[in-house]
Amino acid sequence: MSSEIRLENLSIKTRDGTVLVRDVSFAFGSGNPICLIGETGSGKSLVMHAVMGSLPDELICEGAILLDGENLLALSAAARRALWGRKFSLLPQEPSRSLDPTMTIRSQVAEIYPALHRASWNDAKTRAMKDLQSVGLDHAARSFPFELSGGMAQRASIAMAHAAGSMVLLADEPTKGLDRALCDVVAGMINHEVSLGRAVMVITHDLELAMQTTGMIGVMRNGVLVELGKADSVLHAPVDAYTKSLVAALPSQWEASSQNTHEPGKPVIAARSLGKSFGERALFKELDLTLRSGEITVALGPSGCGKSTLGNILLGLIKADFGTVERPGNLPAFKYQKIYQDPPAAFIPHQTLGDAFGDLRKRHGIDGASINRIFDDLGLEPGLLARRPDAISGGELQRFAIARALLLKPAMLFADEATSRLDPVSQKRVIDLLVAQVRERNLALMLVTHDHVLANKIADHVIDLSSLSSNGEQRTAA
Repeated sequence: MSSEIRLENLSIKTRDGTVLVRDVSFAFGSGNPICLIGETGSGKSLVMHAVMGSLPDELICEGAILLDGENLLALSAAARRALWGRKFSLLPQEPSRSLDPTMTIRSQVAEIYPALHRASWNDAKTRAMKDLQSVGLDHAARSFPFELSGGMAQRASIAMAHAAGSMVLLADEPTKGLDRALCDVVAGMINHEVSLGRAVMVITHDLELAMQTTGMIGVMRNGVLVELGKADSVLHAPVDAYTKSLVAALPSQWEASSQNTHEPGKPVIAARSLGKSFGERALFKELDLTLRSGEITVALGPSGCGKSTLGNILLGLIKADFGTVERPGNLPAFKYQKIYQDPPAAFIPHQTLGDAFGDLRKRHGIDGASINRIFDDLGLEPGLLARRPDAISGGELQRFAIARALLLKPAMLFADEATSRLDPVSQKRVIDLLVAQVRERNLALMLVTHDHVLANKIADHVIDLSSLSSNGEQRTAA
């Protein structure tokens, strides 16, 4: 298996002539992977979908995308689709939306082998179990997608992409929502695919993953490739000013935020002796937790340990098996807000973002100046309001979700991996804004993250759910 993909002056435009990607040129192939990094909305995923042949019909590609010398842009849409699965595999940014809700995870991986490799069904099931075991999901083989955490859904999609075995593997944010240990597993899997001779292209905000793939790194901003080079040189000796700002915005470079030094705030949510299991698997038991105004509580733990489940119990979205949750103050339900790990889940697909925020203004009397101010704080262009949720990047949509939640001036905000799909610069901007809201408005913030460094920089309290069968423990951050 040997192949090369070469992009020559690739530009992507809308039909009205708006340039989204301008004159991008690079190559990747067998033994020579590439990672594209950059801010959300910079055009990284557009480039990947151009390579895959899955861009929306309203976008136009110019230039050339050569697969072993053949210009893919000269092929019809049907001819491009015929390559999917056989020559091209795509690991999508929203894995939960690519899984069949009516099939178990093992069946979805297994069906690839008869379809693409002419394997028997018994052989396919055996190979599927090996694929799931390699990503730590063998225990969830009989689970349906709705029973998986965001990180578990991501790993299931990785197993499916591996099963396809195509010559070109395109991975869009493959470590999004995963703890560091599983990120390292994914990096190992990507390197394994490279060692098998596959041409691998990765879109990521995870600079550690970019370093681990040991290939080329391309840095994109505003649709332009601003820097290209070997991973080690780009990340340790960047030339472009924007690349330098990306590296400087990593949580390890942050100053610790000032913790709440005042008297403890009023309880906003108080949970006592909570317990929750799925089947025979206990997520947590006898867990006590109090969220107070003006304080940041961070929930840590590996993918699938129950962090999102805990937050959903506190919000009343699901029920605990044991224990009680109290919300003092008799506040209306909208004062308890959630930022979803999967932002499309928070928006109506066919409604423009402008209509969504218009509904917010009418229902809650929010003035336009407040909306514009928070858009500016989050680096959001008002022009994006004319688009539907599927017409902007995942990171941009996440920031719109954050803006909408904060405009309601909540008493408690549950942020479920709120920055997992953001580049380091956007992540720091969002975290700075959330911390400011906590300190200035006495917001109670519960943040789910896999990033221990980030947690230690901002948390007043940390609850560690890493031991699935042990009692949860809330501690004051060091």
